[in-house]
Amino acid sequence: MSTMRGLGRRAALGAAAALTLAGLAACVPSEPDGASGDASEDAGEGGDGGSGGELAIGTTADVVNFNPLVGNSRTDSWVTNLMYPAMMTIDDEGTKVPALATEWGYGEDGLSAWIEIRDDMEWSDGEPLTAEDVVFTIDAIKAEQLGTVAGMISAYESATAVSDTRIEFTLSRPDGAFLNSIGFWMPIVPEHVFGQAPTVADFANDSDWVSAGPFVLTQVERGQRYVLEAVENYPLAEDGRAVLDRVVFRVYPDVNTEVLALRSGEIDLIGNALPPSVARDVEGDEELQTFSVPSLGWAHMQYNMRRPPLDRVEVRQALAHAVDYEAIREVVLGGNAVSANSSVLTPTFAQWVDETAEEYEYDPELSRDLLAQAGVENLELEMIYDAGDPNISSWAELVRDQAAEAGITITLAGLERNTYLARTNERDFDIYAGSWAIIDEPQSNFSLLFAPDGFINYAGVNDPEINRLLAEASSALTVEDARGPLHELARIVTEQVYDNVMYVEQFTFAASNEWTGFQPKPSELLSVVNPQSLASVRAAD
Repeated sequence: MSTMRGLGRRAALGAAAALTLAGLAACVPSEPDGASGDASEDAGEGGDGGSGGELAIGTTADVVNFNPLVGNSRTDSWVTNLMYPAMMTIDDEGTKVPALATEWGYGEDGLSAWIEIRDDMEWSDGEPLTAEDVVFTIDAIKAEQLGTVAGMISAYESATAVSDTRIEFTLSRPDGAFLNSIGFWMPIVPEHVFGQAPTVADFANDSDWVSAGPFVLTQVERGQRYVLEAVENYPLAEDGRAVLDRVVFRVYPDVNTEVLALRSGEIDLIGNALPPSVARDVEGDEELQTFSVPSLGWAHMQYNMRRPPLDRVEVRQALAHAVDYEAIREVVLGGNAVSANSSVLTPTFAQWVDETAEEYEYDPELSRDLLAQAGVENLELEMIYDAGDPNISSWAELVRDQAAEAGITITLAGLERNTYLARTNERDFDIYAGSWAIIDEPQSNFSLLFAPDGFINYAGVNDPEINRLLAEASSALTVEDARGPLHELARIVTEQVYDNVMYVEQFTFAASNEWTGFQPKPSELLSVVNPQSLASVRAAD
């Protein structure tokens, strides 16, 4: 059983200037319907209830989908996360902690599970948020296979609301990641609203919004802004209400425009991660403050073991030792990255990290020796990557030049993103260079990476010992029981070079120093644009 408590923080907010926050540019702009109209011209004077001000949040893309169960862009998530609560959030060490949920646990045989939720949450239309909403949400996801959560609940069979605050789950097999997965990734939607549609997947949710988060969407102006007003009852804030009266997401064409807007006072926060060169410049501005949070994923290279001689471990090891990882982190990332010690159990998740892991040493001579042991001469390979990713485009050149020191010829193929994704999915590459935005809950996510039928098993891993360890780890019901098999699995991945983990990026976000109370969380997705953070932001003294 896991019993935890953790509430959002609230603080008093004085008069504030209008703010725009720059959003993350990893999504495709859309044209959502919505009414136009101006927010209160007196936003900076504070609103009813003694709270105050407007925080304008900038983004580089429109909302694609207002339905949180099918939307998948960052801007979608930023807006809908402020209305549809998750049962858990994460702390600075990547551990799941309470939000809507108060405690949770598994039955002794692992075939049942339960969650207790708060009894003081309600939707903004006055309807209570109860266990029935949780059951409705997970059943809709299972029946209609909605979003990424559908892939996380393969062990789920049924759920019952045994009271207004308790949900009991039946599982087909022990799944130690089930509760954390649904707790963190599954936004809860109101049955009395979403249940009116013939199917949840087709529910546009593009007007008359209700919310059980700190804010509710009230206005949409396509390509311009999204206005959310504070709800009067948000128990996860310290004083029961967000400090701010209003949050406004404003749409900008690019990060450079966002920085200009931040410096001019037009916006107060850039929510998307800054490129390293921009981050270095912003960090020297005395009028601004920056926040650094780690990625929940990692940058890496994978070698296609379906293609000889990459099926030889000595060849993969030679490639791993032909890269100067520290130079890449310093030269390309400007120090805004940390070593994962060549392990898929990265330091972001403190409860899983293996302190004995060591990074591949840059040693061109060792690479030459390993190739000689494999009987390989004149190794020539192609490396594909997304030409639109500035970091990878830069370090790809370093990898090519460093590998040449070991007598390895790498031809770079920077591709348009759709072509890159198509070739990746078709496994049409020698070396794949990319990054995972989020690899969460290794008990379940590692199956996607390393099981023979794993959806993102690009390297072609098919290792019986890995398969055994995946099964052992996934059925463990505690971190303590899962840690051993996961450490062993990660060591095999490193030794066999099934995944060459290069670094964990440290994302930098910037805001005006006229604001305080931000609560940064790991990942670009949560950053400082998460419900706990925006419910607690206030004007600095």
